[in-house]
Amino acid sequence: MERSPQGARYSSVAILLHWLIALVIIGQFWLGFHMTGQKPGSAEQFANFQLHKSIGITILMLTALRLAWRLGHRPPPLPDHMSRLERRLAVTSHHGLYLLMFVIPLSGWALVSASPLKLPILLYSRLPWPHIPGLQGFADQKAVADGLGETHEILAILMLLLLLVHVAAALRHHLLLKDDILIRMLPFVGKRGP
Repeated sequence: MERSPQGARYSSVAILLHWLIALVIIGQFWLGFHMTGQKPGSAEQFANFQLHKSIGITILMLTALRLAWRLGHRPPPLPDHMSRLERRLAVTSHHGLYLLMFVIPLSGWALVSASPLKLPILLYSRLPWPHIPGLQGFADQKAVADGLGETHEILAILMLLLLLVHVAAALRHHLLLKDDILIRMLPFVGKRGP
């Protein structure tokens, strides 16, 4: 197995945030698909929509924390065997993931804020959360909300596709290239970075 320079690994905080965000996003996808198949207007669907909003804001906050950590802690260098194109693709895909982890929750928040129903946002049924100002008062409020809903869904599909590419790339590195790209992000394996 080809090691990164000095067997570099991500820090414990970066690893924790990576896997926590990954698990929450997977749960959010499951919930999103599940709730759209429920009876429209049912109490169960309403409760799941409320949970979906809460989890979305949680993802937004965790992503902000992850980005703040990342800005102060450089990731381990990529293995020397990676071509210039592979390095660009890796960096671009990671930037895309960060962007989508911000934009998808923001688009959902905008959707709820623009909804003609004007339902309050209560995070985990307890904490009031404000609507984004300026998204009410349009001549066709439903059209605005529908457009934001379509945008939210398209972005979620893009995220799902990019996540599949991310997982496939990690498995390619581990199983075919036999380097330590995957290992250095796994918890409980080896020494952590700063």
